[in-house]
Amino acid sequence: MGTSTKLKFSSEGIVLADPQMKSNPYELYRQLRAESPVCRVKFTEQSSYAWLITRYDDVISVLRDPRIANDRRNIPSSKQSVRLRVLYKVFGPVIFNMLTSDEPNHTRLRGLVHKAFTQKRVEELRARVESLTNELAHALREKQTWDVVGDYALPIPTTIIAEMLGVPSADRKRFKRWSDSLLLSSATSWTGMIRNVPMFMAFLRYIRGLVKARRKNPQDDLISALVLAEEAGDKLTEDELVSMIFLLLIAGYETTVNLIGNGTLALLENPEQLEKLRANPGLAVPAVEEFLRYYSPLDYTQSRGARTDITIAGSTIRAGDIIVAAIGSANRDELQFTNPDVMDITRDPNRHIAFGQGIHYCLGAFLARMEAQIAFRTIVEHFPDLRLAVARDTLQWRKSMLIRGLEELPVKGSA
Repeated sequence: MGTSTKLKFSSEGIVLADPQMKSNPYELYRQLRAESPVCRVKFTEQSSYAWLITRYDDVISVLRDPRIANDRRNIPSSKQSVRLRVLYKVFGPVIFNMLTSDEPNHTRLRGLVHKAFTQKRVEELRARVESLTNELAHALREKQTWDVVGDYALPIPTTIIAEMLGVPSADRKRFKRWSDSLLLSSATSWTGMIRNVPMFMAFLRYIRGLVKARRKNPQDDLISALVLAEEAGDKLTEDELVSMIFLLLIAGYETTVNLIGNGTLALLENPEQLEKLRANPGLAVPAVEEFLRYYSPLDYTQSRGARTDITIAGSTIRAGDIIVAAIGSANRDELQFTNPDVMDITRDPNRHIAFGQGIHYCLGAFLARMEAQIAFRTIVEHFPDLRLAVARDTLQWRKSMLIRGLEELPVKGSA
């Protein structure tokens, strides 16, 4: 699990962007679940306060409660800061998407794309994913050291989502760079917002260029299908079309990249589990579920807002207050999981909530699971002597506040 870190409470509350929180928040989560399950926190030192929810049952309640809005426009405006209003004005076309919508709008937007991510449609991609992972693994066998994140985990989902959408695979590094910039915790500060405007505008121009190309020359891809839906009227507005493509480009790979990278690290930290998987690659199915629980690719949900006064775990949250649910804490809740800090690829039952709950349950869960299962079976088949190429304590977690993923994971091992 890495070096133990204990953060102390202070009069200013807990700062989620604190590097120690990113390094290893699990001891603090345990403390919060026991002593302060509804805790006042800040995103950064400069930001306003929010409420952090850490217990499993409470997190599920937050994710399912219609009194808690995903769309900030549906909470009392008196609680919206000037910074948020500016943020909405500049970044609106991508902030207000399916992920940040409430009913009934959410169902309308989800209905336009859900067929592309059903289990049946995902199974049709299995042969392509297997071919891609084998191709990557064969190439990596020629290297003495390689990066699990950049050389393996990233190309798998970015290639697949690019092909589904009809985006040139050569552009995958571009939207990865844009995504990283927009997800950085610094984006919650004024300077971060200003610094990210050019990056955001470039991304927006890129997506509008894709839309323009599909209007002129429709293809058999998801962007063309969304353009046709937009042209049919009252299904998608122009901004909704752009925001949907943006969301699919980002969400289509972020979870899977971090799942593969984090899961590989968990195996290397637990060599007996790696040997168990190597001896029985069929365990890749429960192993992926355990990786999702143990090092959840998403530390926190996007912030939500209380529409009205509500009570959670005995604490009163006022209308307009901001709420953040700690997925990583819920998935380590000792009241739900036996020995939660132990990584066990045969864990059963495993009712993790890494993909969320309720109406916002991850649309791409089937795809992420399949890609990861194939990726891990391929790794154990091709690299029987896989091991870290650097000291564990030198690994860096990405600075994004919401995402839990490694910057890189250098490994080596004979083929």
